[in-house]
Amino acid sequence: MLKRFAITAGLVLSAPLAAQDAPKTDTVVLETSLGEITLAIESERAPVTAANFLRYVAEKRFDGTVFYRSMKLNFGEQPNGLVQGGTQMNPDRIRDPVAHEPTSQTGIKHVPGTISMARYAPGTATGDFSIMLSAMPSLDADPNGTTEDAKAGFAAFGHVTAGMDVVRKIFDAPTDPNKGEGFMKGQMIADPPVIISARCTTCAGD
Repeated sequence: MLKRFAITAGLVLSAPLAAQDAPKTDTVVLETSLGEITLAIESERAPVTAANFLRYVAEKRFDGTVFYRSMKLNFGEQPNGLVQGGTQMNPDRIRDPVAHEPTSQTGIKHVPGTISMARYAPGTATGDFSIMLSAMPSLDADPNGTTEDAKAGFAAFGHVTAGMDVVRKIFDAPTDPNKGEGFMKGQMIADPPVIISARCTTCAGD
């Protein structure tokens, strides 16, 4: 008992320093037709990607978009995969692509609850994003990768702090076997959940 108290006391004493050193994040709440998802956006560790996402939020470009994809992997510990949502390259919603921020630079890994930018080639991300249901280290930058795409990985920029139950509902939504093209065929959600609004609760002016 004395040892446990001593350890706890040490943690209490060190907490202010840890909080002071914690990287800055901004809070975004996605109100969806299945419930709310709260995100911590890594504005300090992934400044370019975070600023891009927060600009879409500020300009209400996500309002009325949907979660349109559920990638279900039938191996490993379940649930295994991700959900994807956003602008779907709608020319009336997207902004210019942003520079790629690899996980080797930001230190933000693809673990359960991570939010990451969808893209084609590195440096083409605009207004589509994915949320991980499982750890997906294959999406992290791999300096020893055999292709430039593998070396770059995907740009993770935050994580879910509340509402993973909602993410799971999106993931479990039925998909249409005839929708989608190429490797995405069969991954498109038949009745896509709507992102009613996306709001930053910590940003100036929001």
